[in-house]
Amino acid sequence: MHQLQATADKAKAVIATVAGVADLGIVKSAQVPQIAVHLKRDALARYDLDLADVQNFVETALGGHTVSDFWDGETKFDIRVPFPSSSREDAFSIRRLMLPLADGSVIPLAAVAEIRAETGRAAITRENGRCYVSIRMNVRNRDLGSFVAEARSKVDGAVKLPAGYEMNWGGEFESQERAMARLRLVIPLSLLITFFLLFSTLGAVGDALIVLLNVPFALVGGVLALALFGMTLSVSAAVGFIALLGQSVLNGVLVVAAIKQRHAAGEPLEKAVEVGALERLRAVLMTALLASLGLLPAALSNAIGSETQRPIAVVVVFGTISSALLTLIVLPVTTLWAAKIAARFRRARGAPAESAVSVEPR
Repeated sequence: MHQLQATADKAKAVIATVAGVADLGIVKSAQVPQIAVHLKRDALARYDLDLADVQNFVETALGGHTVSDFWDGETKFDIRVPFPSSSREDAFSIRRLMLPLADGSVIPLAAVAEIRAETGRAAITRENGRCYVSIRMNVRNRDLGSFVAEARSKVDGAVKLPAGYEMNWGGEFESQERAMARLRLVIPLSLLITFFLLFSTLGAVGDALIVLLNVPFALVGGVLALALFGMTLSVSAAVGFIALLGQSVLNGVLVVAAIKQRHAAGEPLEKAVEVGALERLRAVLMTALLASLGLLPAALSNAIGSETQRPIAVVVVFGTISSALLTLIVLPVTTLWAAKIAARFRRARGAPAESAVSVEPR
């Protein structure tokens, strides 16, 4: 425990130099006065005493031994039998406790143990049968990932762990690492599924790619909102971006489908793009206002629990607004440019020039 405490003190001193640390401290590191009983193994062997038997004797004398239990209705109480309080009130009384031997004689406990007053830890914590000392801290005005990366680098360079010791970083950081590992799998899988759904809806790979390529532009509002409110990219914010991704794709499908429908009916491409975007203006704005106004109270809240809900709300509220604007402006222009580039490419190859968004009327 002395080695654990010394190592924790060194790590704490190093972490205190990292920018963003707050409320730094060692958990339950207080010292309390104790009466320590140190058994002498050579004396135990001289009197033919077993170490476990002597420990049980000391435990019974000082703390009592449970001999039975008593039920009072539905409540159970242990019946403990200790030595008289006069025989255990100070170190001098404990030294005079008479320890029985196998031949029936007795000797004072001081003959086989060293009893002295000293200080010790207020609590000894264990996990999986191993003792540990925890260092607690909070992070202010900085994202958790970069803080832990810097703190871990400094601690690893300044604190050398003895053989058999290890250091782990847990708490909210550990939970965030697990969540981010899942998101690294969920986000690509979501994009892949979204692409296949777009392809089955729009009927063309080019149209599906156009909708997906405009999604990053639609996420600009969420990124700017995090910077404006001084927030970092957390798991909650990442969930908000996933929700915003679905909203952006939905708006893109509405606009592209309207353009395709009008162009398939015989309208010129430029006219189909202009009228199709105007036709979906009301639907896109209603979707944006519904999500923004519904989550606006959560985005502006500072109540208890808002640290989890607020990043999602901020990303969705401001991201939905930027998504609506960019879907109505950037997506039609991108669709028009893609159609013209595709037509030019077909002419270069000698194929009939037809729009990338054209479909055969059913």
